[in-house]
Amino acid sequence: MRAIRAHDRDAPVDSLVAEEAPYPYAGQGDVVVKVRAACFTPGELTWPALWVDRGGRERAPVVPGHEVSGEVAEVSVGTTGLSVGQRVVGLTDWNRDGTLAEYVAVEARNLAPLPAGIDHVHGAALPMPGLTAWQGLFVHGRIETGQSVLVHGAGGGVGMAATQLARDAGARVLGSGRAKSRERVLELGAEEFVDLEQPAWEEAVGLVDLVFDAVGGTVLDRSAAVLRPGGTLISISRPPTVRPEDGRALYFIVEPGRDHLAQVVDRYWKGRWRPLVGSVRTLPEVPDAFRTKSGTAGKTVVAVA
Repeated sequence: MRAIRAHDRDAPVDSLVAEEAPYPYAGQGDVVVKVRAACFTPGELTWPALWVDRGGRERAPVVPGHEVSGEVAEVSVGTTGLSVGQRVVGLTDWNRDGTLAEYVAVEARNLAPLPAGIDHVHGAALPMPGLTAWQGLFVHGRIETGQSVLVHGAGGGVGMAATQLARDAGARVLGSGRAKSRERVLELGAEEFVDLEQPAWEEAVGLVDLVFDAVGGTVLDRSAAVLRPGGTLISISRPPTVRPEDGRALYFIVEPGRDHLAQVVDRYWKGRWRPLVGSVRTLPEVPDAFRTKSGTAGKTVVAVA
């Protein structure tokens, strides 16, 4: 099969090539997915987990990409819940070859059915931002109707998802970012926009029940001060070092899983949130896409088949 592979951990982007690769092996609990579309995270080639297997052993070359939309091509012995030909979407394991290939082996539990009315380009753009926002708000943040939520980085992929899902949950949403993202953030349902380029942005926030941080740095450090007593600070950028006096603060990494993903897909299907697709590239264009993606709006989707 054709795949994108990185050969050098020390210079991963420079070593990206489109080439022939072995057809994936499906172990117990796996399915092989015929990839129709896939997405990647710009910095994922620097993730240590990408370059080792589950036992911690070094591996190379590696196939990047962890978001997939396609059809089940093969079901291994002992796998239940999915069938050959079924349309699926999912987020794959970091320690295995990824989705920038014609076929990928995925644990069945990390895939959810994709309704026929959702095209594969948008299907591939759902898992990473949708799951991250869902788990941050509902699993870790324990969001409730009527609460106030500040989303840092509301103009980015995860921030856009968090803004829409928090609004859909009945929260009052404040979205922060640079001034250029104001219009987009307000269109997504934020009641107010907070300009992080202003020195005293905290004054525009007041006090909130939940902060969802996708920015990090001093923005994360200063966010503990805008929480009400008993509030929660959630970060996907780094562990918080400044903690609220009377509240919770935590960092998490998104986890694949069918149940949460099904919730994300259902809300997209019902028009309650949408990802932003920035551009659609082909498999041979992936090395260039990795070099040029950073700083551009929306998910870069790779149309594979």
